[in-house]
Order: sequence, then C-alpha cells, then structure tokens
Amino acid sequence: MPDHDNSYKLLFSHPEMVADLLRGFVHEEWIRDVDFSTLERVSGSFVNDDLRDRESDIIWRVRLGGSWLYVYLLIEFQSKVDSLMAVRMLTYVGLLYQELGRQQRGADGRLPPVLPLVLYNGIPRWTAATEMADLVTEVPGGLARYRPQMRYLLLDEGALDESDQFALRNLAAALFRMEKSRDPEDMRRLVSALVEWFKASEQSSLRRAFTVWINRVLLPNRMPGVRIEETKDLQEVETMLAERVVEWTEQWKQQGLQQ
Repeated sequence: MPDHDNSYKLLFSHPEMVADLLRGFVHEEWIRDVDFSTLERVSGSFVNDDLRDRESDIIWRVRLGGSWLYVYLLIEFQSKVDSLMAVRMLTYVGLLYQELGRQQRGADGRLPPVLPLVLYNGIPRWTAATEMADLVTEVPGGLARYRPQMRYLLLDEGALDESDQFALRNLAAALFRMEKSRDPEDMRRLVSALVEWFKASEQSSLRRAFTVWINRVLLPNRMPGVRIEETKDLQEVETMLAERVVEWTEQWKQQGLQQ
C-alpha cells in the first residue's frame, strides 16, 4: 500500500499532526510538561543509514522540561499483526540511541528519553506483546533480570475512542474518524469540519496533505473500481461529497461498507 504509507508519512511530517497525536492519545502525566512549540523533525543527516532507509518511520524531538524527548513514530499498515514488533522497536530504538550517544549526550553524559510509538491501522485488533520482556522465556535462578526491558506505546486506530479529541479539534482524531467512517454523509461532515478548522490557520501544506490522502487513499478504498475525479482542495472535496452523497450511500450499502 505505497500510497497509503506515503500519504500517512506526509501527514505526520507536519508538527501539528504529531502534537495532536500526542495531546489526544498519550494519557500520561508527563505530556503536560511538553513544549509542543519546539517540535522539530530529526533530519535524515542526523540518523544513520539503518534508520534513514526506513521509509515508514518518522523521528521527532520536542522539549520536555529542560531536555529533549525523542519520539520514534513507526507507522504500521500491514494487515497481519507482527508478533515480534517489540523486537523490531528494541532494534530501532537501539540504533537511534547509538546515534544519540555520538551527538546528543547531556552534560552528565546521559542519553535523552525516547518514546517508541507504533501507529497501527490494520483490520484485526493488535494482539502482539508491547513489552520486550514478555517475549523472553522466564528462567529460574535470577537470570530473568537480564531480559531486555523496553515497552512501546501502541495506538491501534480501530480500538481508539477519538470522539472527545475530535470535539476539541484534534487533527489526528479527525484522520482516524475518517479512516473508520462507513457513511458518506458522516465523511462529508468530517471534511466540512476540517475546512472550518483550516480557515483559521496558515497550514496550507497540511491542508493539501489531507486532500491528497482523501483523493488517493480514502475514496479509492471506499469506492473500488469507481473513477473519482481528483480534487485540488478540501473545499472541493466537501462540495463533491455533498453532490454525490445520496448516490454513494446506495453504492456503499451494496458493497457492504456501511455498518
């Protein structure tokens, strides 16, 4: 699903999307101390080749208190749950720490914190272990203390309750709701809300990214085999949906897309 992968990566290459993802879906006390105005994408020149070649992964950093917090965001689109995701994340975070050890140690020689985050939007619910230690056999005699300890934060889109975040104008929540929408009228309302949100901002690049995702991923998935004229702006998307909502509702019913 290259278009899906690339469009999601494009969306989460905007700091506003990452900020809303963390604000809306990380329910931990430390999130209140994050200065989201300092969010910056870690450049390709900063990470080594092993990480740079991972096209579905994005690395950000943001100020947390007096230090940097690194956010390793892995976007997972595969249809099957990866039972060894904890091993993968341990490897990727280890590679990041290897690079940080060369460039970003604190005054006391210690490394900055890293939040490993897996964003998954497959059909089956995620069942794999989120803690690396859970994948290692327990043994007697104190050997268990040497098991690797690392947990990643899982955001399984299909299992999220994003209604409250959407009411608060959370862009990540709006994205997830559109992904799960099974009603053309509901999708039109969501697009209309986005149009209103973006009117009060200068986020033209992000607005365009949403338009590209709707045109090339969302609508083709909802209407397979139907030729859909590509629109250039969210306002045009809203108009198109309004004009064809009745027709598409009947087609979606025939295809079994509505619940």
